[in-house]
Amino acid sequence: MAAYIARRILLMIPTIFGILLISFVIVQFAPGGPVERILAQLQGLNTSATANFSGGAEARASSAEFSSKYRGAEGLDPKFIAELNKQFGFDKPPGERFLLMLKNYLRFDFGKSYYRDVPVIELIKEKLPVSISLGIWMTLLSYLISIPLGVAKAVRDGSRFDVWSSAVVIVGYAIPSFLFAILLIVLFCGGSFWQIFPLRGLTSENFAALPLPGKIEDYLWHVALPVLSLTLGAFATVTFLTKNSFLDEIRKQYVQTARMKGLTERRVLYGHVFRNAMMIVVAGFPGAFVNAFFGGALLIETIFSLDGLGLLSYESIVDRDYPVVFANLYIFALLGLVVNLLSDLTYTWIDPRIDFETREV
Repeated sequence: MAAYIARRILLMIPTIFGILLISFVIVQFAPGGPVERILAQLQGLNTSATANFSGGAEARASSAEFSSKYRGAEGLDPKFIAELNKQFGFDKPPGERFLLMLKNYLRFDFGKSYYRDVPVIELIKEKLPVSISLGIWMTLLSYLISIPLGVAKAVRDGSRFDVWSSAVVIVGYAIPSFLFAILLIVLFCGGSFWQIFPLRGLTSENFAALPLPGKIEDYLWHVALPVLSLTLGAFATVTFLTKNSFLDEIRKQYVQTARMKGLTERRVLYGHVFRNAMMIVVAGFPGAFVNAFFGGALLIETIFSLDGLGLLSYESIVDRDYPVVFANLYIFALLGLVVNLLSDLTYTWIDPRIDFETREV
């Protein structure tokens, strides 16, 4: 197993390199880079940037090439334009910028944000608690609901419980999470009905002064509705996947043999079927976790005024804040690969008969 883990870790290096290289090359052809935006603002043109340029911003790693033919640059001092290019790091060839970016990323040095003039790593640390809260709670809650519900539906396949629970799950899956979030705000956040939960933020203003039990209560009080909104549609796929996987295993010959030997239904279900049926469910965990952790909460963060990584990534893309964009991409990809490896290791925990040592990576 140690050799397999080592091979997988080594494989992460070219994977990360390929992701960054492809993204870097694509961005070279994307119009409206950060320098072009600054020139457009100086010319009084309308841009969709959401932040103002800070003249002291320095680019340590970048992925956009400025075109001097941009018409917003007409009438401006060429020396000023050259200085902007230097500040953003565009005075270097693309290949040199890419290699410098890789060198810095190996040390987790992501440079400074173009528009906030603060280190990117500090921005990520600031937004990380929100994404951790939403992602982990959503994933755990959805799996804790989905797996028992899927097993119960498989055991009672075709019963009234199976029918009405399927209807509830399908309706919940069909309702967009942002629409359900708005409904919860109207009902429980001082809209037209009750004022039970806070409307914004992850904690209260007096959070630091609260005792530990009070901090836990305050945190859960704030995170309840956003997590509930995200979880509503998240558990539908896993529920049906669990049910179908269990049904497939229950109909196999070894289950009939175990029953003929006199084993109880509970022993057959959890001693034999569960281990085999859960393999396909575990296989989908990495994608669900990474998606929930980073990419699935943009609208929910906006609705509940939660300033997390999803909102940060979106605003950075709009603003062409490439150090932030590439730092998020690097972290997302790295975390996804690590979680995927942990998923494979979980296979061996669920079923010790699986031996990755004998397989090619």
